Formats: sequence, structure tokens, C-alpha cells
Amino acid sequence: MPKIVDHAKRRDEIALVACQVVASHGFERTTVARIARAAGYTTGMVAHYYESKQEIILAALRLILKRIEERLTRERDAGEANLLSVLSEALPLDAQRFTECAFWMAFWGQVSADPKLKRLNAWVHREYMRLFARCFAEHWPEWRSRPPAVRDQVLRSVVTCMNGLTAGAVTSPRDWPAGKQLEHIELQLQLLRRWASPSHDVRAALNLHA
Repeated sequence: MPKIVDHAKRRDEIALVACQVVASHGFERTTVARIARAAGYTTGMVAHYYESKQEIILAALRLILKRIEERLTRERDAGEANLLSVLSEALPLDAQRFTECAFWMAFWGQVSADPKLKRLNAWVHREYMRLFARCFAEHWPEWRSRPPAVRDQVLRSVVTCMNGLTAGAVTSPRDWPAGKQLEHIELQLQLLRRWASPSHDVRAALNLHA
């Protein structure tokens, strides 16, 4: 009886291996042959599922984003359902998340020179903003009562902070162990909560005029 192959699972497997190869060797040194070797397949087998290296990379991007979304939005017990623990799912705190973030770093390094990757990166950024906005709405009780301009500024600040932590942790992991990353994002959230409070002069802080 012929073996039944789960082709969707195999495509995801190849995309995940591509993520690991890019994280380890960089974007330029990642080839279809190297991905195939790491996956234990022939290049012909990989070509059966993907027409090019770029197509594999796009699949890896979508897979990582899907995995991050699943972690950010999974159901949690009351004790662990706080904003810090939820946002930390997107930080390089363990081996799996480190690999994902190293892949993002390699991808970002290619964006400025490729118009197609610029458009893709813009889409990824919008997806991150959507996911983080959902996290704030679910785990920051006063979120919905804040003006849209304030919510937008908070989101941008958090994304910028997390991108910086990601870059630091991937390039200098000894300087940014998991505990230090969490301390930094917790401080950022505390400062933003204070800044976004109704007693703060939001209009002045945003340079808005009546």
C-alpha cells in the first residue's frame, strides 16, 4: 500500500527548515540546495513544492507569523494572562523564538534593496500592529477608553521597543538574556501606561493642537 504523504505538512516542514537555515547562515548564503540538505530531501523534492528560493522564504515568513499569532492569541489561565507575558511570545526568549527572530533580522537586511520585499515587510508590519492591538485590547483594561491617537502612539512605541530588543538579543545574546529583555519591555509598558493615563497632557505630548 503506497505511503500517504501530507503535502501541506511537508511544505510547512521545508519552510521551517528554511527559517533555521537563514537564521544560521544568513539570507545570501541560503540556497535551495542547502535547505534541501538540511531538510533531508533532494533539491528535486523541494522543487516539487516550491519553484524558487524566494517562494520558500515567503512561505517561511507566513509560517512564522502564523506561529507567533497562535502564541499571542492562545487561551491562557487567569494567572498568566497579562500583557507582559503575552507580548513576550514575540521576543527571542528561547531557542525557537531566537531562530524566528534571527530569520526576521536576516530578512530585514534585504528589505531596503528590494521593492517586492519592502511591500511584503509593510504587510508584515501591519499584521504585527493588528496582533499587538488585539493583545492590548484583551490585556490592558483601560485600552479602549484611550483616544485613538494615544493607542496608536503606544502601539508604535511597543513595536519599536520590541524590534530593538530583537535586534539586540540576536546580535548580542550575552548582553540580552531573557530576563533582561523582560525587564526592559516591562519598564516600557509601565512608562507607556503612565504616559497614556488621562492625567497626562496627551495633546502636548503628541504635539497636537486644538
